[in-house]
Amino acid sequence: MAEAKQSNRVGDHFQVFATKMSFIVGTKWAFLASFLIIVAWASVGPTFQYSNTWQLVINTATTIVTFLMVFLIQNTQNRDARAIHLKLDELIHSMHDAHNDMISIEHLSDKELEALAKSYEKIRAEYDARKNRRKGAANK
Repeated sequence: MAEAKQSNRVGDHFQVFATKMSFIVGTKWAFLASFLIIVAWASVGPTFQYSNTWQLVINTATTIVTFLMVFLIQNTQNRDARAIHLKLDELIHSMHDAHNDMISIEHLSDKELEALAKSYEKIRAEYDARKNRRKGAANK
């Protein structure tokens, strides 16, 4: 039980960190800081005679930042997607005429999702056909 609480705290701390960092790196100030770092790096190029080490510094830095950001962005996207799914599930559940079997369809297999998409495509095609018939009747 203590391990689960400790693990949960680590997860909570990471969640807070990921949320704050996602917000910070998405600001104009983070972009400006990145731009200024690149300008500073480029401006010292002549001093280091555009050496391999000079190039390696920016390549290593950008690789590390990119590697870490991939996981940070994925975590944020996963959380946002889950929140959106839960909100949609609540909306579906709250509507009396809605198909409650649509709740949590993100857990279906690709084959099941494709079959569901085809059934809704058929409904849309039937709707379009009815709409076109009404237009045709109204034009006569």
